[in-house]
Amino acid sequence: MKRFNALKTLTHEELERFSEHKTSLLIKKGENLMTEGNSINGLYCIRDGKCKLTKLNTNGKEQIIKFIKGGDILGHRSILSDEPVGLNATALEDMHVCFIPKGDILDSIRDNPQFSLNLIRNISLQLSQANTSISQMAQKPVKDRLAETLLNLEDIFGIDNEGCIDVVLTREEIANTIGTATESAIRLLSNLKKDGVIDLIGKKIKIINKNMLKNLSEGY
Repeated sequence: MKRFNALKTLTHEELERFSEHKTSLLIKKGENLMTEGNSINGLYCIRDGKCKLTKLNTNGKEQIIKFIKGGDILGHRSILSDEPVGLNATALEDMHVCFIPKGDILDSIRDNPQFSLNLIRNISLQLSQANTSISQMAQKPVKDRLAETLLNLEDIFGIDNEGCIDVVLTREEIANTIGTATESAIRLLSNLKKDGVIDLIGKKIKIINKNMLKNLSEGY
């Protein structure tokens, strides 16, 4: 369990208790780990796999807020606020997940100040990232947002043995990440390929010229 950043400060006794009480889950591609508006009774630790955090807009369109990978945790904000989940968490591929009951988490929050501080830092980082994302969506042109998203995806997931970004997203999912129509996302990706900035291998994306992509993300 020490793979998970916020859990690194747990004592040996706390880790043993978590391990005894945890439940191992297999979440299939396309299934929801968490559903917006539902209550949860514990913390999810992503052992491996990838998922997207989304929210439905008033027009029913999905907005992708964040991407999650192995080593991340989910559900801690709902535990601390005692509120229903605010986002959907949907598997992009099969995921192995550990579920730790809420009672064990609350006991460690009360008894372990360093663990509490780590959770607070995690939430603060997420809020900072959310504020940055909102600012970018409001101020940056869609082409710049796409460039920044591709850089972020490579930073989050790394690259596979073909040098492609190690996550497979549909063109609709890319569009829902940058806040545009699917047709617009397809056209922008095609233009980046024509300019030699990226290569498209099926649904995979390979960054060819990272410096140019960085310049585009900054509006140059």
